[in-house]
Amino acid sequence: MEKLREELLQTKAEEVVANHCYGLFELAALYLSASPPRLKDATIAIDALSGLTDALQGRLGNGEAEIREAVSQLRLAFVQISVIKAEDANPSDTE
Repeated sequence: MEKLREELLQTKAEEVVANHCYGLFELAALYLSASPPRLKDATIAIDALSGLTDALQGRLGNGEAEIREAVSQLRLAFVQISVIKAEDANPSDTE
């Protein structure tokens, strides 16, 4: 445990937090890709990632643009999956 602590102390906080952001991205993607999609859980992960990126704007280092793009991708995927799920729940009468 002490070795891990020392390794963390030698790493910039922006890198550690960015790594946690990637974990939140993976978590949200996992919930979105579940069958059936777990939209409520995905929302929590997406909101957490978004909150971090908003609160730390300009302080996440070289990976910040990539993280912001990931948030956009997750939001788009969420909307697309929500629409598909709604259509599946309420098929139109024209089919």
